Amino acid sequence: MGGEPKRTRGIAIALLGPEEIVESMKRVIRSFPSMRPIPVVFDHPEETAERIASVKDEVEVILMAGVEPVRKGQVLPVDSTVPIHYLPPTGAGLYRALVRLQRFHGLESGFSVDFLPKTIVERTFRDLDLGLRPSAIESYEGSAYGATETLVAFHADKHRESGTAALTGVKAVADRLTALGVPNEWVVPLDQDITVALERALLSTETRRSKESQIVVGLINVDEFGRLVRQRASEHDVQRLKLDIHRTLLDYVESLNGYLTHLGADEYLFFTTRGIFERETGGYKSIPLARDVYHTLGLSLSIGIGFGQSANEAGTHARLALGNSKQAGGNSCFIVREDRTLIGPLAMADPVEYDLSLTDPALLEQAEQAGMTRMYVTRLMAAAARLGRLEFNVLELAQMLGVTVRSTHRLLLDWTDAGLIEVTGMEKVGRGRPRQRFRLAFLADRVKQE
Repeated sequence: MGGEPKRTRGIAIALLGPEEIVESMKRVIRSFPSMRPIPVVFDHPEETAERIASVKDEVEVILMAGVEPVRKGQVLPVDSTVPIHYLPPTGAGLYRALVRLQRFHGLESGFSVDFLPKTIVERTFRDLDLGLRPSAIESYEGSAYGATETLVAFHADKHRESGTAALTGVKAVADRLTALGVPNEWVVPLDQDITVALERALLSTETRRSKESQIVVGLINVDEFGRLVRQRASEHDVQRLKLDIHRTLLDYVESLNGYLTHLGADEYLFFTTRGIFERETGGYKSIPLARDVYHTLGLSLSIGIGFGQSANEAGTHARLALGNSKQAGGNSCFIVREDRTLIGPLAMADPVEYDLSLTDPALLEQAEQAGMTRMYVTRLMAAAARLGRLEFNVLELAQMLGVTVRSTHRLLLDWTDAGLIEVTGMEKVGRGRPRQRFRLAFLADRVKQE
């Protein structure tokens, strides 16, 4: 069950670059459930055109790192319709590399750099307040797309002349310099740099533009509404509670430029568009409404969001998503997409430590064949997300699932045989017998810790 979640649909994006950066991009893209990554690993800039040509007909957009020949039209025909985005070795990654350069190699003799003009490096140092003299920076003056050996020779010569360290944006150059004993730092983009680049790439795709105006249907259910009503001293207090809830939800849906209607009792329906909803939730990560309702009214919500090719399909999927939220024990939000893949749980009033992102139908089918119902799957997903861990003892699992310890033991035997659960060890419990600890192996490959 290893590897990336299967995404049979979605916006195909090619991720090109050195293995380390491609792995980082694959990890970050888990927070973009509408995108389907196609990784292409290479180290040498000379391979760029060949690698892009190998995937350009099967993707909608290309994101590449390490080199930037694409802006000069060097890798694709002029009439190509595939947008190409570049993940530059700047931003937070550059800041980290400069700090590491000073910390581990010292900058008394300065350093050489092959991918940025001297003026940009000087400005970055001023921002960081590292106190380096501008004259100590040696910037490569040749072509920005120089051959690997040419860039290696530039840094090696500067090191022999004045003992400088090297700052490079090309992994192949960093590897060669390390082999030659030249101190260096390779600028690797950080997650926040990758996120920005992915957002720009997503916005440039035709699929994304067509989905911006797609109708999204949401269903909101107030958890334990009957109990809240019984706690009110009078009918007047009950009506005031209902008005407060309705006003809060109305304000939220208004921020989505959407439409809200009360379905009766504890349930509400709203419509908005996909582009607005994605921006409001930070790319399907959190629901600000849940935090507002919790802090102002002390309530929790179960929310189901549905995407679809029609309003009817989106509404059906919203009802399925709400069912998953209720099965998870409430205070949850799930999304069901057009292909019935499941996104969630999104962060609610409680912080979500794990982003479990996308759960495909194949996983759910495998789980159900082993006796792990959809209700059990969603409850385990929600608990793992909120608690930020995948290992639990049998008492914790029984509480999550809402069944007895004896029933939990029976379920665990079946799930362990199916490879969904792993026994990881024992834990001491005072004077009693040690308890086994179990790991939710079926979720391990889908976890991205925030």
